[in-house]
Amino acid sequence: MNKPEVPDFLKNIRVVLARPNHPGNIGSAARAMKTMGLTRLYLVEPKDFPNEHADALASGAVDVLHRAVVVERLDQALADVTIAAALTSRKRELSAPLGVPREIAPELVEHARAGEQVALVFGNETFGLSIEEVEQCNRLVTIPGNPDYFSLNLAMAVQVMTYELFSHVGVGVDYLREEGEAATQQEVEGMCGHLGETMERIGYFRRRNGERLMRRMRTLFNRASLQREEIDILRGFFKQVLRSTDPHDAPGDE
Repeated sequence: MNKPEVPDFLKNIRVVLARPNHPGNIGSAARAMKTMGLTRLYLVEPKDFPNEHADALASGAVDVLHRAVVVERLDQALADVTIAAALTSRKRELSAPLGVPREIAPELVEHARAGEQVALVFGNETFGLSIEEVEQCNRLVTIPGNPDYFSLNLAMAVQVMTYELFSHVGVGVDYLREEGEAATQQEVEGMCGHLGETMERIGYFRRRNGERLMRRMRTLFNRASLQREEIDILRGFFKQVLRSTDPHDAPGDE
């Protein structure tokens, strides 16, 4: 199966990092973005960028870094945006709807699919988003965690949020599964017959109810949804066992 293509509408979703202090976090955030099909990065007043450390931690996502848009104010990064989701873990007395990533991701994806510009806005590593920055957004998102110890760094937060978005775009993992032909009922039955013959030959049915045991084995193999290649492997094994128990094939007989 061919690899699925990342939907083009993901280009309508941008990640905005407001006042990031550490270039390494910028690089790691770019890597998290690209892993989830996002490529548009905006940096609001970064302390140190561009930077070799950012490039190093971006790994294969240096192209995302090099295309990053650097602006002086958050409103510049959000000028053409209709939905801006502020990521925050602090209690806010604001009227914007508050949700967790899994709840809000479908809405953000649908706006992007409709051609609207969507922004995920992340704050400074130490202080997060200021109240003024949050007020420029029309959605609030909190990543739930341990109330007694909640310490996600910037890139981790970007990864969690972008993963939730990507999980709603319809790109599956079937292309990673090994392709093979399912065994037919006749092939499974033939293999079970071969198994029964082998077990009989080696004396496995002595003092056991062979009929009952084979019913259980058939149930097991039918439940396993075997592939034809797996049937061939098992039958090859049974054949070798039978050959080794045949006195006419014993070593030294030739």
